[in-house]
Amino acid sequence: MIADRTSRSFLLSAALTRAGQAVLRKAAPGGRESWERKNHAGRTVGLYAGPASALGTAVAAARVHPGAGLAVLAAGACGAYDDVAGDHRRGFRAHLGALRDGEVTSGAVKLFGISAAGLVAGAVMKERVPDKVLAGVVIAGAAHLVNLLDVRPGRAAGAVLALGAPGLSRKGPAAELSAVAMGGAAAVLPDDLGERVMIGDTGAHALGAALGAAVVAGNRRAGLLVHAAAVVAAAVYGDRVSAWARAL
Repeated sequence: MIADRTSRSFLLSAALTRAGQAVLRKAAPGGRESWERKNHAGRTVGLYAGPASALGTAVAAARVHPGAGLAVLAAGACGAYDDVAGDHRRGFRAHLGALRDGEVTSGAVKLFGISAAGLVAGAVMKERVPDKVLAGVVIAGAAHLVNLLDVRPGRAAGAVLALGAPGLSRKGPAAELSAVAMGGAAAVLPDDLGERVMIGDTGAHALGAALGAAVVAGNRRAGLLVHAAAVVAAAVYGDRVSAWARAL
């Protein structure tokens, strides 16, 4: 029965994501041109995969736990804002530096928005205050981590599949949410690798938040502390993490 629920979560997330891509590709709001960008190699790619994976995984995650669905949707929305209004700055230090100078960048909005969403989700998913805070850090940090890995086609989605796989061995919501994250990633990976689409900040943050929610669902305080320390370290050494992802 548990395996059946996990499989259904994977299939639902994947199916919703694929359906979302198909709908957006057929009837892109604002016209097809507004949904096209040049990737790192100068190829024209579609942005359909980002919103599709964010919405697909959010709906599938909400079926498992409303707090997880909220975190995924909010992370995707903040990522979408950065995709649309983002500037040249990279890394939290640059955005926080700009904030100190009185400039509110898209990265700062994303940082505080996803952090707030993570804390709200953590508050819903855990009972004790320390666990709520750690859960919020894990969800927001996981969203940021996956975005750091999104430096080449397939890197972020592939990382979600690899990082989510161990969670399938757990029971209950942890396994189901791992399957949700993996389903969304699996749905976009072929087109992402083929450089037909890019998931952008929208998809990377949403998939990362789903992965973080799975970690939260499957761990108590000690495990949350370890994972929180890991994602904070990744944020601090973000440039090195991105460089490592490029080298893979």
